[in-house]
Amino acid sequence: MSTLSIVGTPIGNLEDITLRALKTLAAADVILCEDTRMTKRLLDRHSIKTPTLSYHAHSKISRVEGIIRLLGEGKNLALVSDAGTPGISDPGAELVSRLRKDMAVELADGRLKIESVPGPSALTAALSIAGVPCADFVFLGFLPHKKGRETLFKEITVAERTVVFYESPHRIEKTLESLALHLDVAGKRVTVCRELTKIFEQVVSGTAAETARYFEIHPDTVRGEFVVIVSNR
Repeated sequence: MSTLSIVGTPIGNLEDITLRALKTLAAADVILCEDTRMTKRLLDRHSIKTPTLSYHAHSKISRVEGIIRLLGEGKNLALVSDAGTPGISDPGAELVSRLRKDMAVELADGRLKIESVPGPSALTAALSIAGVPCADFVFLGFLPHKKGRETLFKEITVAERTVVFYESPHRIEKTLESLALHLDVAGKRVTVCRELTKIFEQVVSGTAAETARYFEIHPDTVRGEFVVIVSNR
């Protein structure tokens, strides 16, 4: 039997990795990485010598076929992203979907296993320290750059559930400005979490206008990855 292990890795602090994840990465025949250079830092930290192979959003179809071939040969593979749990806003979900379709027979008769080795996630990390209602919430991943963006802002304005999405440092200020146009009238609260698990971890909370203003007057904090949470007061 071959196994594809979906392994959660640290989102910042390299010590945030489970014993099971380390054991899985060390025992795999090959580790599939979003960026081999990023993964090498983690592997070197824990003295893991497993060979790596790049797999990312721009990988050619031949790479996927190569992965299928390795699994067909009985190899054990581990899939990691640059940070967090693969499949959450990254191409890992597409690979698993393809395998479940193209290797359905192998999965059914036990020759292939796709397993989860859970670990860190920026989504749950942010919610755990935000202090907002999260018994149920909507996760939007990364917002589209252009098409459908304004429509989503309007939907967030009337959402009854807490809404969570990711944003990059290149767009966070523009995003908060756009949210301010829609949300302050609706009385929503915006919480921005950045640099989660790192030395400069930070949570900024207030109205959309207040959070937008904060990053405007503190440009040195517009760096790292952001988790934006919109909730009712």
